[in-house]
Amino acid sequence: MRKAIVDAHRIVIKIGSSSLTGKAGERLDPQSVDHLVDAVASLKKLGKEVLIVSSGAIAAGLAPLGLAKRPSDLATQQAAAAVGQGLLIHRYTESFARHGITASQVLLTIDDVVRRSHYQNAQRTLLKLISLGVVPVINENDSVGTQEIRFGDNDRIAALVSHLVNADALVLITDVDALYDRNPRLPDAQKISDVSDLHAISDSAISGVGASGIGSGGMLTKVEAARIATGAGIGTVLTSLVHLTHALAGEDVGTYFQPADSKKSSRLLWLQHAATPHGRLLVDAGAMVALRERGVSLLPAGVTAVEGEFSSGDTVEILGPSREVIARGLVAFDSEEVPRMLGRSTKELAKDYGPEFERELVHRDDMVLM
Repeated sequence: MRKAIVDAHRIVIKIGSSSLTGKAGERLDPQSVDHLVDAVASLKKLGKEVLIVSSGAIAAGLAPLGLAKRPSDLATQQAAAAVGQGLLIHRYTESFARHGITASQVLLTIDDVVRRSHYQNAQRTLLKLISLGVVPVINENDSVGTQEIRFGDNDRIAALVSHLVNADALVLITDVDALYDRNPRLPDAQKISDVSDLHAISDSAISGVGASGIGSGGMLTKVEAARIATGAGIGTVLTSLVHLTHALAGEDVGTYFQPADSKKSSRLLWLQHAATPHGRLLVDAGAMVALRERGVSLLPAGVTAVEGEFSSGDTVEILGPSREVIARGLVAFDSEEVPRMLGRSTKELAKDYGPEFERELVHRDDMVLM
């Protein structure tokens, strides 16, 4: 029995489009919504708190618009989301009403979990909703997104939501019942029941996609979501809707991703997985070794080049001599200030430009290794 799942008090459940709609072009399946809602209602009766991250707005909008498959252009995707989102939340509201439970709609964009001020506001809203006994139904705000709707964003949002509300467990529902060592359609595919080391998962295990043709994610985005959640100490289960109740009961269904023994701070997890880099700092071999092996701050002396435009406090990527990303951090200077600092000691900089230059370019407390 997976005791961590059974004992979890605050649970985030993410369900994909294919699990709610079936084949491409089909309408939202009321029975699938009811199945999920019934499982959530059972958890609520046990005194647990539940948040749902639900895909399905674009998929639900296809049939009413006469579309046979998910559109490829952004404008039509947004139109489908605008039609489908109302249908989606209406169905959840009706289904939860059968149990006397109030549901709420919360639409997020990636910016809401990337920008620190937005992140904190989303956190306050979600925590207040669950304190009031409400089940938040969260979806990406596809209808007004200013960027292309990216594959798997709801998987990442679910992991980040589980992190920002300090959830005890994350459940990822997909149309594949578990993670397999290769494409599950192959006759010799073997189910992976437990994962303790995400780095040990082979490429063949995460290259498969769902069978329905309706969703936007794949197994890769599920594994990445598990990486974010487990890094925050949150046990994660990947399973199908049919096996959801059994998974929540701690039975050996689906795939269980074990949480990390030593979890990163909220701030560093945000920096590693949610923050958007605004520029890059290239470092020499000596600085790369010092960052990786000694955990030091990044000083201007070890930086060889700067790319992009950024302000003090923005997130930047730190690249090694071969341009591999070795870290992310919050830079302490504006991009136009950095070129004159490259390769120089802080004492030299303080002498030439003033005492405010006698400090780190990226402090070790504001940096996470990748």
